Amino acid sequence: MLNLVLFGPPGAGKGTQSEKLINKYNLVHISTGDIFRAHIKNQTELGKQVSQIIAEGNLVPDSITIAMLEEEIQKNPQAKGFIFDGFPRTVAQAEALDNFLASINSSISGVIALDVTEEELTQRIAKRQEISGRADDAADKLKKRIEEYFSKTIHVLPYYEKQGKLTKVNGIGEIETIFTELCAVIDSYKA
Repeated sequence: MLNLVLFGPPGAGKGTQSEKLINKYNLVHISTGDIFRAHIKNQTELGKQVSQIIAEGNLVPDSITIAMLEEEIQKNPQAKGFIFDGFPRTVAQAEALDNFLASINSSISGVIALDVTEEELTQRIAKRQEISGRADDAADKLKKRIEEYFSKTIHVLPYYEKQGKLTKVNGIGEIETIFTELCAVIDSYKA
């Protein structure tokens, strides 16, 4: 099973590249953001909680995120693998994911970090905000999400680096060039 974690700050291109990787490698995409939005849209109990947390610009607690993630994995027993987008965001989440995958006789194949400067992120998200109008792309919330990434989430990378599973890919450039680099990295996991 091919299990990938695609890593990077808001606006790094995770969503764009995930779509391309899913099609090429026939993976199931698990985006915590998409899961949260689905729960919010369907007004589930979890969705109501998540809605308030996100509206305040905070990260959803691990317990809620992990429960929703496990549910998504279990919905896809025939999957050839998963691509985790926006998760894990903390070392505790990375450990929980490793433990859960081990319990189903699986593991993370590799972690790819899209390397993008803060300046580039700001420009990309400003464009995305114009097009999508996503609430979490509003300037004040975005600044908080980027700070959250660089103060907390980035600490997950050494966790995977110690396991020999981390590869950094330049996330600035043409979408196809970045995609080609990602595929080369992924193909090395399968070799």
